[in-house]
Order: sequence, then structure tokens, then C-alpha cells
Amino acid sequence: MENRLKSKNTNNADVWTAVQHLHKAIGAGGIDPKLLALVHLRASQINGCSACVYASVAGGKKAGDTDERLHNVAAWREAPFYTDAERAALAPAEAATRPQDGAEGVTDEIWEEVNAHFTEERIGAINLEIALTNFFNRINRTIEEPAGQTWG
Repeated sequence: MENRLKSKNTNNADVWTAVQHLHKAIGAGGIDPKLLALVHLRASQINGCSACVYASVAGGKKAGDTDERLHNVAAWREAPFYTDAERAALAPAEAATRPQDGAEGVTDEIWEEVNAHFTEERIGAINLEIALTNFFNRINRTIEEPAGQTWG
């Protein structure tokens, strides 16, 4: 696969500045980078974005996560490697990513579980990570960004 965009809009500084501000806001939310990588990974798996799946695994490893956790996030409900708080964050990542599948979205039950584990500030960071991941997944799928060539 080859990227359809040759310049990848790198000449548009405003776009990259905005993205950097979003990443900064997510980072300021106080969520463990390992959890953010898991959320990013799960949404990217659902969306079939190989570039973001690759980046999520690399980011998770850089943050100190294990192969077992990274390789089993697709089956997080059944796998024994995740805390209740991590499960609470992965549930809205899936629910918010699957509206095209006819899924209910983030139900009251999912929202209550997230609220049981995180402050509003941290929930905001998780929600922004989910939204930004879906944003990049759609861009990367559209331009056919290949895995392993953008992030290391």
C-alpha cells in the first residue's frame, strides 16, 4: 500500500498546530499513557486502520505496556490482563466507534461505569482520545497511510 497523499498536508501549519493542541489537552487530562494507547488501539482495530494500530502498539510499548495486554485488547472483556478502570475506558471506545454498525452508542450503563472510575477531567481526556483516534483512523483509511511508515 502506498499513501495517496505525497505531501500529507505538512505545509499546513495550522492543521498540525491544532492537532498538537488536542494531544496536549489529552495529555493534561491525567490518564496513564498506557491506557490512552489501549483506547487508541481498540478504536483503530475496529476501524481497520493499520497505521494507527501500529502506532498504538509502538506507543503502548514505549509507555511500558506488555505484549499480553497489547495483543489481547481486541478481546478485553474476556482477557484477564485489564483492570476494571481500563475496561471502563475501553467500553466507550468501542461504543463510540461503532455507530455505523447499528450499535447503541455509549449507553447510560457504560457512562455510569466510566464515572465510577474517572473524574470528569479524565473522562474528557478519554473522550477526546476516542474522537481524535476516530478522526485519524478515517483520514488514514482514506489516504491509505501504510503501517510502520509514519510513526516509530
